[in-house]
Amino acid sequence: MEESNGQIRVLHVLGVLGLGGAECRIMDLYRNMDRDKIQFDFLVHCSPEKTGKKCPTSDELMAVREPDYFDATVKKLGGRIYCLPRFVGTNTVDYKAALRRFFNEHLGEWKVVQGHMTSTAAIYLPIARKYGVPICIAHARSAGVDNGVKGLATKFLRAPLHKEGVTNYNFACSKEAAVAVFGEDMFNAGNVKIIPNAIDLKKFAYNEEVRNRIREELGVSNALVIGHVGSFRYAKNHEFLLNVFANVCRMLDNDDLNQYSMLHGMRVRLLMLGKGPLMDEMKNLAEKLHVYDRCIFAGNKSNACEYYQAMDYFCFPSRYEGLPGSVVEAQAAGLQCLVSDSVTSEVNVTELVSMRSINSEPRDWARKILDDLMLREDYHAEDTLDEELKLNETFDAITGGRNERIFGAGQVPNMDLIDKATEQDLGQISEQYKKQLRRSIEYSIGDRQQSSEYILAKLKAAGFDVKSQAKLMGYFYERGHF
Repeated sequence: MEESNGQIRVLHVLGVLGLGGAECRIMDLYRNMDRDKIQFDFLVHCSPEKTGKKCPTSDELMAVREPDYFDATVKKLGGRIYCLPRFVGTNTVDYKAALRRFFNEHLGEWKVVQGHMTSTAAIYLPIARKYGVPICIAHARSAGVDNGVKGLATKFLRAPLHKEGVTNYNFACSKEAAVAVFGEDMFNAGNVKIIPNAIDLKKFAYNEEVRNRIREELGVSNALVIGHVGSFRYAKNHEFLLNVFANVCRMLDNDDLNQYSMLHGMRVRLLMLGKGPLMDEMKNLAEKLHVYDRCIFAGNKSNACEYYQAMDYFCFPSRYEGLPGSVVEAQAAGLQCLVSDSVTSEVNVTELVSMRSINSEPRDWARKILDDLMLREDYHAEDTLDEELKLNETFDAITGGRNERIFGAGQVPNMDLIDKATEQDLGQISEQYKKQLRRSIEYSIGDRQQSSEYILAKLKAAGFDVKSQAKLMGYFYERGHF
């Protein structure tokens, strides 16, 4: 199970090595692992058509496979890439034959096989176990399936995972993903370990210099930018996103009652990162909604962390998710987020997140976005500091203007000295109020720079720091338990 240099090798099973959510999270973990001890390899899938064979070998498939987004990263970090024929339902016999041959050819190479393709995990993990892999893991990263025949097939293929014995361990990024893939009985019995989708928090921390540079490159220096990050596919619900944005534009263009007078005259843009099969369809929809010229279809970006800095707000109306890393990333960047309540509440870590039903009207979402940007609504029901926050921040923060604050730079008061000077007994004040008072200095919803340390600390405490997770998983890979 170990190579001569003492490294433990882990085989991750994926569909592709593209710029998807699961792939990004695994690469973040990979970069932060102690690779002198733990090394990752990858088993991906592609069509066998170019080989002219129904059941080609990994070498034959790799010879015709087009390099994917993370191929170079894997090789740079010391990993290896293998390939099997893509499972399409009608090739079950050939798929199983390819798996048996593959694991037979690589006997004893991997201590762990971690399957992120749960739709076929009940096929490839038992075969890996049969050929001597000590630890086989199914890792759920999605809490739903697509509509139609594909979704029904996925549910059918996942059904064996609802019982013990198929795997050694079951991981999930959230409770919703755990229940969706492994079933409620397995989750309630404690047979699923929750491993949050962790990110490199500091990489996404708010940076004014980066913000100004990216906004200048995009030509939106003086615009209000609503953002979204995600592939153009059914789950992400881009059609709802575009309708919300169209309503934002209409409400500002026809604001006869001056409800949003502070936003009058500002250009508004929708910045969307990602690619996918529905991208052209969404471009056509943007044309029909008369907002195409206000939309930026930016595609995939290797420096996505910098594009969050350019945004002023994050809108995420997904139909289903496991635990969306993009919402964690947006929070790390200090963005207010309006998120579908179809998404797990486990992503609701900071005061920046609001959740709303996608069954409500797009106009309701648009109104919420505008109210948030005006700092009009109380951002947390139990807080009593709304008025102080509004005084402390002005809308100039969005367009790069200087913030007006109650306290100037270097003038934030030392609460302990104030307590002593006034001879107040803070024990007589409720703990809740004391926390609110101190938090009002650490955190201000309109000031991303000031709030960054506070926000990052909350995300880290919730388990979203990849450096901490790398240590946890390193321990697991070495010892076979947590």
